[in-house]
Amino acid sequence: MASQDWLDKDFYAVLGVSKDADEGEIKKAYRKLAKQYHPDRNEGDAAAERKFKDVGEAQAVLSDPEQRREYDAIRSMAGGGARFTAGGQGGGAGFEDIFSAFGGGGGGSRVRYGAGGGSPFAGGGGGEPDLEDILSMFGGGGGAAGFGGQGAGFRAPRGPVKGQDLTAKTELSFRDAVEGRTISLSVNGEKVNAKVPAGVKDGQKIRLRGKGAHGDNGADRGDLILTVSVGKHSVYGRDGVNLTIDLPVTFAEAALGATVAVPTLDGSQVKVRIAPGTPSGRVLRLKGRGIATKSATGDLLAKVQIVVPTELSDAEREAVEVLRDARTDDPRATLTSDATA
Repeated sequence: MASQDWLDKDFYAVLGVSKDADEGEIKKAYRKLAKQYHPDRNEGDAAAERKFKDVGEAQAVLSDPEQRREYDAIRSMAGGGARFTAGGQGGGAGFEDIFSAFGGGGGGSRVRYGAGGGSPFAGGGGGEPDLEDILSMFGGGGGAAGFGGQGAGFRAPRGPVKGQDLTAKTELSFRDAVEGRTISLSVNGEKVNAKVPAGVKDGQKIRLRGKGAHGDNGADRGDLILTVSVGKHSVYGRDGVNLTIDLPVTFAEAALGATVAVPTLDGSQVKVRIAPGTPSGRVLRLKGRGIATKSATGDLLAKVQIVVPTELSDAEREAVEVLRDARTDDPRATLTSDATA
């Protein structure tokens, strides 16, 4: 039986299901919540008792196909929750008052929302009024009319409404963020597959079109705003679309020059030339070995780090001492003057 309370209650939200949930989903959600809020498990808890009653009422309406059709039609006609009231000084005309004017008792007449022929007071069989025909008497066809007049609170339905945008968070490994990946998320209890593009940054927000809440009456879904958290890598870092790596070299390689191998993220290696006299901190650029996005491909930046041995053999120590004695220049000669300039 249609009730004015239906305008104020979102039974789908009470059960935590979507508006297109099937009978099995509704039954499963009801059983879970009924068990959770059952008075035997929540003795003396008034809030749990109210929740138990709300869950029962929602299940009773949504599990009955005919009542569910009426509920959906009434909620849609009223924009999903607005009350039928008129703004005059003489008080408001309630939902039951509107239908009682056509021969039904307050909240006791059954209203059918659908196509019907003949008189609006004879539609659907059994003398029950057809809601679309009744509304057409007030200036519009099939569900598009409203009660006009200054201050009227009953407006025409807005038509299909696009679903709301939703937000979610996910964590990706460094490699998955660089290379891109299709992930699976749970959004309002529904499994959603989403493709994260290559090169996404830590903290970046991605708008996934059509992955949000379902729209009303077949309207488009909203979007999903996904915030991505990217983990660290033990070897690589990044600078925009460029990858970075610290490249350890020996003192001899840096002083005399050498060719060394640099690992890339795809598992291969690239040979690079270390020029004689290369200082620690110099950056070597490997073209096209960075992050490949739709708009650009970055480079791999290898930063030379000269490794100083912590232990020396007698022969190595003698060789270093010979080098020390052969070098007479002071690398800090101008440091003090430059510091006080």
